[in-house]
Amino acid sequence: MKKYDAIIIGTGQAGVPLAAKFDKEGKTVAIIEKDKLGGTCVNDGCTPTKSYVAAARRAYIAKSSQDFGVQTGDVKIDLKKIKHRKDKMVKDSQSNIQKMFDGLKSLDFYEGEGSFVSENTIKIIDKDGKTQQIEGKQIFINVGAKIIIPKEYEGLDFLTNTSILELEEIPKYLIILGAGYIGLEFGQMFARFGSKVTILEQSERFLKKEDQDVAQAIKETLEKEGITFHINLKNIQVEQEKGKTKVTFEKNGEKQEVQGTDILISVGRKPNTENLNLENIGIKTDENGYIKVNQHFQTNKEHIFALGDCNGKGAFTHTAFNDFEIVRDLLFGEKKRKLSDRIPCYAMFIDPPLSRIGINEEQAKEKMKEDTSLKILKGFRPMKKVARATEMGETDGMMKVLIDKKTEKILGATFFGVSADETIHGIIDIMYAEKSYKTIRDAVHIHPTVSELIPTMLASLEDFEK
Repeated sequence: MKKYDAIIIGTGQAGVPLAAKFDKEGKTVAIIEKDKLGGTCVNDGCTPTKSYVAAARRAYIAKSSQDFGVQTGDVKIDLKKIKHRKDKMVKDSQSNIQKMFDGLKSLDFYEGEGSFVSENTIKIIDKDGKTQQIEGKQIFINVGAKIIIPKEYEGLDFLTNTSILELEEIPKYLIILGAGYIGLEFGQMFARFGSKVTILEQSERFLKKEDQDVAQAIKETLEKEGITFHINLKNIQVEQEKGKTKVTFEKNGEKQEVQGTDILISVGRKPNTENLNLENIGIKTDENGYIKVNQHFQTNKEHIFALGDCNGKGAFTHTAFNDFEIVRDLLFGEKKRKLSDRIPCYAMFIDPPLSRIGINEEQAKEKMKEDTSLKILKGFRPMKKVARATEMGETDGMMKVLIDKKTEKILGATFFGVSADETIHGIIDIMYAEKSYKTIRDAVHIHPTVSELIPTMLASLEDFEK
């Protein structure tokens, strides 16, 4: 049995740089991958979807350019070419990872599915069914997450966030189950490609993790592009026959139905942990299968770590990479970084995008109930009052920021509008620096930009009422 200083299961955004770090430190490392190199981000997440978002935006701009005095004529979508461009980007990313692995002297790459035999032993089953075992002093689980398919839908002909990226023809009528980030991003991009899109959501609230005014603004923006929403649904039933899909449901006590040619299931994700045999070695997981970890991503077995989506501490590439950074610091650095240092931040890449850091208004109200001495200031700016947004003809959305009145520290911000995924980083940096909001308020920003309105917003704060 071959022995290593470290074994990494999965080649996602935490596992790949960790393998390179072990090699750089002169440690022997094995990395195991049962599917495609790069994990979700490279293969069916960030890289491919954002290439489709970019194509959809080009289509939207071309179709809506007449108001700017630009005549484009009929806009035609070549989904095969869009897919080809995406495939090349994905292949290039995979090739870059493979080249990096090939250049690491102390790394062995194993293609197959890994699972625990003991606390230090991993069994690998390759695609031909052959098995072998390897041993590691430390083991790092980086297996990611996958789409949830409810049992009642398993027999259907459906699309997922992976299979929809393999289409070469645009669906005529696309039904999407689930109004989460994946559903909304695909809904908008395929609406811009020419699909008639209907999105169905069981929850009482649309985007319930966001403030209601933000969620409503997002819904109205997407509705203007022809997307139909049905929210707060009960008893959803799907029937298929001869290439047609019919979905019936109860809405406001009435039975309704929608029909389409294709259906995308996007109701959530779950960790890829069920085949690791974690129970064999007593690794603790929560009720949803996420691996329990401490501040340094160690499991209840201190030599076994869980990084990325499978630990439930973040569902993004940037959080997975930060997991790696914290582990790297623990093993090879100053041992100062930890999970609790991380401020939750994310973006949804609809157009215009949504971005968030820290708490929103609803969470602020809960904090003020818990701490009656807490006083909060609020800054608000509608995008229609941002000159750059007006000049670009993209005035949907708003910017909001919340500040602790006593400490002057920023508690959170929500931006929805043009360039929101970039402009939020000024707030992110101030929060990590633990500086007063006045630092960015008094900074001189470049005109004309969206970011220049952040100081303006911060110069006219009002008391936030719970």
